Amino acid sequence: MSDFEKVVTGLGEECGVFGAYDMTGGDVAASVYYGLFALQHRGQESCGIAVSDTYGQRKVLSHKGLGLVNEVFDEETLSKLKGNLGVGHVRYSTAGGSRAENAQPLVINYVKGTLVIAHNGNLVNAIELRKELEYTGAIFQTTIDSEVIAYHIARERLNVSNAENAVKNAMMKIRGAYALVVSSPRKMIGARDPLGLKPLCIGKRDDTYFLASESCAIAAVGGEFVRDVEPGEIVSFTKHGISSDMSMAIPAQKQARCIFEYIYFARTDSVLDKVNVYHSRILAGKALAESYPVEADLVVGVPDSGLVAAKGYSEQSGIPYGMAFHKNSYVGRTFIKPTQSARESSVKIKLNVIEEVVKGKRIVMVDDSIVRGTTCANIIKMLKKAGATEVHVRISSPPFLYPCYFGTDVPSNEQLIAHSHTTKQIQEMIGADSLGYMEIDKLKNMVGDLKFCDSCFTGNYPMEVPNEDISHAFE
Repeated sequence: MSDFEKVVTGLGEECGVFGAYDMTGGDVAASVYYGLFALQHRGQESCGIAVSDTYGQRKVLSHKGLGLVNEVFDEETLSKLKGNLGVGHVRYSTAGGSRAENAQPLVINYVKGTLVIAHNGNLVNAIELRKELEYTGAIFQTTIDSEVIAYHIARERLNVSNAENAVKNAMMKIRGAYALVVSSPRKMIGARDPLGLKPLCIGKRDDTYFLASESCAIAAVGGEFVRDVEPGEIVSFTKHGISSDMSMAIPAQKQARCIFEYIYFARTDSVLDKVNVYHSRILAGKALAESYPVEADLVVGVPDSGLVAAKGYSEQSGIPYGMAFHKNSYVGRTFIKPTQSARESSVKIKLNVIEEVVKGKRIVMVDDSIVRGTTCANIIKMLKKAGATEVHVRISSPPFLYPCYFGTDVPSNEQLIAHSHTTKQIQEMIGADSLGYMEIDKLKNMVGDLKFCDSCFTGNYPMEVPNEDISHAFE
């Protein structure tokens, strides 16, 4: 995600991973490209694809760069990526900066061949693991924690009989959030952290197997959803089929999916761990309507992640649902990056109010979060300028109070408006007529029986976390 994009949404997305393995030897680069395209919402900063031929010389061919998927790849580039095993990645930087060398997937050549790794998530013990590796002679090319994982897998591979066991041994050392897609010369491996903080699923199309951060990417390549990779599971794909190792799994009641996948990150048409994202956002909107009823003429959502919650609010309250905004979807990361002082104009470039819809009306505006408050204030100003008589804000997440250490770029406490202001103060600062946040005890309605992580709202982390922000520790 570019600085421009951050200005508009206030929140950094996570990354997206995608893998494809054609058992019959067909090229998979185009499938990986379309899979990444469907995961573009998870990161707009950089992307990459690495492929190898499990039947031929097993040489890895890769291409990556800064930009959107369709900016980094064209037909000519894709046509050169010949191979039936492919790993792809879209990135938004959580740990490590916006540099070309930090683009993934990482390709590591070592004594056993070549290892390719794509990682979504963040490790909480990356600093000590990296120091330990550096003191034993490791030289790092990037500033990302994913390289620490790659090194550990490569090292462990020297002591064990196969790549799956190397991944397992590495998982015993790393702590934090991760969904991994790894390729070794003859196999594709997927691994998910034992808490299940990051999503990962399996798909199939004819003789090709897929791994993806979200089910929407499997649908995009014409695949059929097979199942989720379970928290703590390692899945391996070879020409003989799939195998699974659950030895790293922990009891279900200790698992902790990231609740923000359901509130904001995941695409509306995805299903994560058997929970339909669209349905979970409808339920969030209904919960907001129950908690914070108000007399109004129209319910509107801020695109994109506020739209479905707004529909839920409308259904529960009986207030009509309307489309108040036109969103310009063509603002790529190459757009001129505005300064802090240009935040207001940057919102207008991304969103425009449809005056005819809001003029003379009392509006309920539903959004997924308030981070710094600047964007929300500007949108309210735009609505009132277009003639809205009242704007009542409803937020489908509780207030952000604590940093996230697991790959969601929630800014430091000083930048979180809710950290130092009451709801009433925030309401006045953003110019809303009323403000209601999702109640913490109603979050569970969104995901049924799933255990989830809500530490950015409560400070109750599912594991021990560092004392300081680790997102830029290696820079």
